[in-house]
Amino acid sequence: MASIALTDTGRVREHNEDAIAHDAEIGLFVLADGMGGYNAGEVASSIAVKTIAHLVREAFAAQDLSATDRETGMIRPSIILRDAILRANKIIYQTSKSQPQCAGMGTTIVAAVFYDNRVCVAHVGDSRLYRLRDDRFEQLTLDHSLLQELVERGFYSQEEAARSSNKNYVTRALGVEPTVEVDLAEHPVERGDFYVFCSDGLSDMVEDEDIHLTLSTFHDNLETVGKQLIQLSNEHGGRDNISVLVTKVVEPFPARQKILDKILGWFG
Repeated sequence: MASIALTDTGRVREHNEDAIAHDAEIGLFVLADGMGGYNAGEVASSIAVKTIAHLVREAFAAQDLSATDRETGMIRPSIILRDAILRANKIIYQTSKSQPQCAGMGTTIVAAVFYDNRVCVAHVGDSRLYRLRDDRFEQLTLDHSLLQELVERGFYSQEEAARSSNKNYVTRALGVEPTVEVDLAEHPVERGDFYVFCSDGLSDMVEDEDIHLTLSTFHDNLETVGKQLIQLSNEHGGRDNISVLVTKVVEPFPARQKILDKILGWFG
């Protein structure tokens, strides 16, 4: 799997509160968009990404039996990912309560593990994951935002929501409450798929059609894709930090039963 990770402060914010991480060996991708006064958002997103990456690596290395399917003996990444996010939420919440300068901080999260020709996706908030398969471009996550709730209740159409200026009211985030509901989904992966993880610094500034066009145009060079998306966001105002993870599935990556497959050969 080929991948790139890029982040940019944008044209308005003074510092970058986004955080990203990817681990090719275990097929892990994590993106967080922090929120809070002073530098607290940066603290929250950093805690989230570091905690999740550490716990997922640890669980895979130990072949965590609590996250193993009893019938097949295979790792269940959805359990690992969910538990890591819940742990990150607890740490951020406790930090916000014990450190006055971090009071009220939180972060969105979108994370995925590619394993056994599938992708397990977990998210909280409005950071997104898109997929391009053949020429079909679609959003795989559903925003936890006030605007999305209004769409679901019929007050806005998706087209009206895309033009709305009230996109930033999230209804769910890590660190705000002692516990949090994590949305989980699994999707089959096909050779040639492209996946785009992004913070709302991209999705609020650039229309989905333009993200699709950029990916289709520059698909042979993922770094160019990432740089073009950040440039478009900045050209459209750059009102927030912009983070992008782009990955392409180059080869199948089947898992072996009862053995944690080192998939570095497929992720490189």
